Amino acid sequence: MWRNFVNFTNKYKIIRGMISYGTLWPCGSLIEQTLIEKRTFQTYDWMKCVKFSLFGFFFMGPTIYVWIRLAGIMWPRTDIKSSLCKAITEQTAYDPMAISSFLFFMTLMEGNTYEMAKKEVSNKFFDAYKVGVIYWPCVQTVNFAFVPARNQVVFTSFFSMCWTTFLAYVKFLQLHPNVDVDHHAVDIHFLEM
Repeated sequence: MWRNFVNFTNKYKIIRGMISYGTLWPCGSLIEQTLIEKRTFQTYDWMKCVKFSLFGFFFMGPTIYVWIRLAGIMWPRTDIKSSLCKAITEQTAYDPMAISSFLFFMTLMEGNTYEMAKKEVSNKFFDAYKVGVIYWPCVQTVNFAFVPARNQVVFTSFFSMCWTTFLAYVKFLQLHPNVDVDHHAVDIHFLEM
Protein backbone atom coordinates (compact mmCIF):
# COMPACT_ATOMS: atom_id res chain seq x y z
CA MET A 1 0.00 0.00 0.00
CA TRP A 2 2.79 2.42 0.91
CA ARG A 3 4.56 1.64 -2.37
CA ASN A 4 1.35 2.41 -4.31
CA PHE A 5 1.10 5.74 -2.50
CA VAL A 6 4.73 6.60 -3.27
CA ASN A 7 4.24 5.60 -6.92
CA PHE A 8 1.11 7.75 -7.07
CA THR A 9 2.91 10.81 -5.63
CA ASN A 10 5.84 10.20 -7.98
CA LYS A 11 3.48 10.14 -10.94
CA TYR A 12 1.42 13.16 -9.77
CA LYS A 13 4.02 15.31 -8.05
CA ILE A 14 1.52 18.05 -7.26
CA ILE A 15 -0.01 15.70 -4.67
CA ARG A 16 3.16 15.83 -2.55
CA GLY A 17 2.85 19.56 -2.09
CA MET A 18 -0.89 19.40 -1.50
CA ILE A 19 -0.46 16.81 1.24
CA SER A 20 2.46 18.67 2.71
CA TYR A 21 0.66 22.03 2.81
CA GLY A 22 -2.61 20.46 3.92
CA THR A 23 -0.78 18.95 6.88
CA LEU A 24 1.72 21.63 7.84
CA TRP A 25 -0.55 24.69 7.60
CA PRO A 26 -2.89 23.51 10.38
CA CYS A 27 0.27 22.75 12.37
CA GLY A 28 1.16 26.44 11.97
CA SER A 29 -2.26 27.31 13.36
CA LEU A 30 -1.74 24.95 16.30
CA ILE A 31 1.67 26.48 17.03
CA GLU A 32 0.12 29.95 17.08
CA GLN A 33 -2.77 28.79 19.25
CA THR A 34 -0.33 27.17 21.68
CA LEU A 35 2.27 29.95 21.90
CA ILE A 36 0.09 33.03 21.55
CA GLU A 37 -3.42 32.08 22.60
CA LYS A 38 -2.13 29.71 25.31
CA ARG A 39 -4.61 27.01 24.25
CA THR A 40 -4.28 23.34 25.05
CA PHE A 41 -5.46 20.19 23.31
CA GLN A 42 -8.87 20.53 24.99
CA THR A 43 -9.29 24.18 23.95
CA TYR A 44 -7.79 24.29 20.44
CA ASP A 45 -9.98 25.82 17.75
CA TRP A 46 -10.09 22.70 15.57
CA MET A 47 -12.31 24.34 12.93
CA LYS A 48 -9.62 26.99 12.47
CA CYS A 49 -7.15 24.14 11.86
CA VAL A 50 -9.49 22.56 9.31
CA LYS A 51 -9.73 25.90 7.47
CA PHE A 52 -5.94 26.22 7.43
CA SER A 53 -5.69 22.66 6.13
CA LEU A 54 -8.20 23.26 3.35
CA PHE A 55 -6.44 26.43 2.27
CA GLY A 56 -3.04 24.72 2.38
CA PHE A 57 -4.23 21.64 0.49
CA PHE A 58 -6.40 23.23 -2.20
CA PHE A 59 -4.68 26.58 -2.71
CA MET A 60 -1.09 26.73 -1.48
CA GLY A 61 -0.03 23.23 -2.54
CA PRO A 62 -1.12 23.62 -6.17
CA THR A 63 -0.06 27.26 -6.60
CA ILE A 64 3.42 26.82 -5.12
CA TYR A 65 3.87 23.67 -7.22
CA VAL A 66 3.04 25.64 -10.38
CA TRP A 67 5.27 28.54 -9.32
CA ILE A 68 8.27 26.29 -8.62
CA ARG A 69 7.81 24.49 -11.95
CA LEU A 70 7.53 27.81 -13.79
CA ALA A 71 10.60 29.20 -12.01
CA GLY A 72 12.52 26.06 -12.97
CA ILE A 73 11.64 26.63 -16.62
CA MET A 74 12.49 30.34 -16.50
CA TRP A 75 15.80 29.76 -14.68
CA PRO A 76 16.82 26.11 -15.18
CA ARG A 77 20.23 26.46 -13.50
CA THR A 78 20.65 26.01 -9.75
CA ASP A 79 23.50 28.46 -9.19
CA ILE A 80 23.26 31.33 -6.71
CA LYS A 81 22.55 33.99 -9.38
CA SER A 82 19.61 32.03 -10.86
CA SER A 83 18.35 31.21 -7.36
CA LEU A 84 18.38 34.88 -6.38
CA CYS A 85 16.48 35.74 -9.57
CA LYS A 86 13.86 33.12 -8.74
CA ALA A 87 13.55 34.34 -5.14
CA ILE A 88 13.24 38.01 -6.10
CA THR A 89 10.72 37.23 -8.83
CA GLU A 90 8.71 35.15 -6.37
CA GLN A 91 8.68 38.02 -3.90
CA THR A 92 7.31 40.43 -6.46
CA ALA A 93 5.02 38.12 -8.46
CA TYR A 94 3.85 35.17 -6.34
CA ASP A 95 3.94 36.34 -2.72
CA PRO A 96 1.57 39.32 -3.04
CA MET A 97 -1.02 37.00 -4.59
CA ALA A 98 -0.47 34.31 -1.94
CA ILE A 99 -0.70 36.72 1.02
CA SER A 100 -3.77 38.47 -0.40
CA SER A 101 -5.45 35.14 -1.12
CA PHE A 102 -4.73 33.86 2.39
CA LEU A 103 -6.19 36.94 4.05
CA PHE A 104 -9.17 37.06 1.69
CA PHE A 105 -10.17 33.38 1.69
CA MET A 106 -9.52 32.79 5.39
CA THR A 107 -11.79 35.75 6.15
CA LEU A 108 -14.50 34.28 3.93
CA MET A 109 -14.08 30.86 5.57
CA GLU A 110 -14.65 32.54 8.94
CA GLY A 111 -18.12 33.42 7.67
CA ASN A 112 -17.42 37.07 6.91
CA THR A 113 -18.66 38.99 3.89
CA TYR A 114 -16.86 39.78 0.65
CA GLU A 115 -16.51 43.41 1.77
CA MET A 116 -14.98 42.33 5.08
CA ALA A 117 -12.54 40.08 3.23
CA LYS A 118 -11.47 43.00 1.01
CA LYS A 119 -10.99 45.15 4.11
CA GLU A 120 -8.94 42.38 5.77
CA VAL A 121 -6.57 42.38 2.80
CA SER A 122 -6.41 46.16 2.78
CA ASN A 123 -5.67 46.37 6.52
CA LYS A 124 -3.18 43.52 6.88
CA PHE A 125 -1.45 42.89 3.57
CA PHE A 126 1.33 45.46 3.81
CA ASP A 127 2.38 44.47 7.34
CA ALA A 128 2.62 40.81 6.38
CA TYR A 129 4.37 41.60 3.10
CA LYS A 130 7.07 43.67 4.85
CA VAL A 131 8.11 40.61 6.86
CA GLY A 132 7.82 38.36 3.82
CA VAL A 133 10.19 40.58 1.83
CA ILE A 134 12.98 39.53 4.18
CA TYR A 135 11.88 36.00 5.04
CA TRP A 136 10.99 34.44 1.68
CA PRO A 137 13.97 35.52 -0.47
CA CYS A 138 16.30 33.94 2.11
CA VAL A 139 14.29 30.71 2.25
CA GLN A 140 13.82 30.42 -1.49
CA THR A 141 17.41 31.23 -2.40
CA VAL A 142 18.50 28.25 -0.29
CA ASN A 143 15.64 26.19 -1.74
CA PHE A 144 16.44 26.92 -5.37
CA ALA A 145 20.23 26.67 -4.93
CA PHE A 146 20.60 23.57 -2.76
CA VAL A 147 17.41 21.49 -2.66
CA PRO A 148 16.72 18.95 -5.44
CA ALA A 149 13.76 19.98 -7.62
CA ARG A 150 11.69 16.97 -6.54
CA ASN A 151 11.87 18.13 -2.89
CA GLN A 152 11.53 21.89 -3.33
CA VAL A 153 7.78 22.02 -2.64
CA VAL A 154 8.16 19.96 0.53
CA PHE A 155 11.11 22.10 1.69
CA THR A 156 9.09 25.24 1.04
CA SER A 157 6.07 23.82 2.86
CA PHE A 158 8.01 23.52 6.14
CA PHE A 159 9.03 27.19 5.99
CA SER A 160 5.51 27.96 4.89
CA MET A 161 4.32 26.40 8.17
CA CYS A 162 6.57 28.86 10.01
CA TRP A 163 5.18 31.66 7.83
CA THR A 164 1.64 30.47 8.50
CA THR A 165 2.32 30.59 12.23
CA PHE A 166 3.39 34.20 11.74
CA LEU A 167 0.26 35.03 9.69
CA ALA A 168 -1.97 33.40 12.31
CA TYR A 169 -0.16 35.43 14.97
CA VAL A 170 -0.72 38.70 13.10
CA LYS A 171 -4.37 37.84 12.49
CA PHE A 172 -4.93 36.88 16.15
CA LEU A 173 -3.35 40.08 17.50
CA GLN A 174 -5.45 42.26 15.25
CA LEU A 175 -8.58 40.40 16.37
CA HIS A 176 -7.60 40.62 20.05
CA PRO A 177 -5.70 43.95 20.48
CA ASN A 178 -5.85 43.85 24.30
CA VAL A 179 -4.00 40.53 24.63
CA ASP A 180 -0.81 40.91 26.67
CA VAL A 181 1.93 39.29 24.60
CA ASP A 182 5.66 39.93 24.77
CA HIS A 183 5.97 40.95 21.11
CA HIS A 184 9.76 41.12 21.14
CA ALA A 185 10.10 37.55 22.38
CA VAL A 186 7.71 36.29 19.72
CA ASP A 187 9.37 38.31 16.94
CA ILE A 188 12.79 36.95 17.92
CA HIS A 189 11.33 33.42 17.97
CA PHE A 190 10.12 33.83 14.39
CA LEU A 191 13.47 35.17 13.26
CA GLU A 192 15.23 32.15 14.78
CA MET A 193 13.07 29.75 12.74
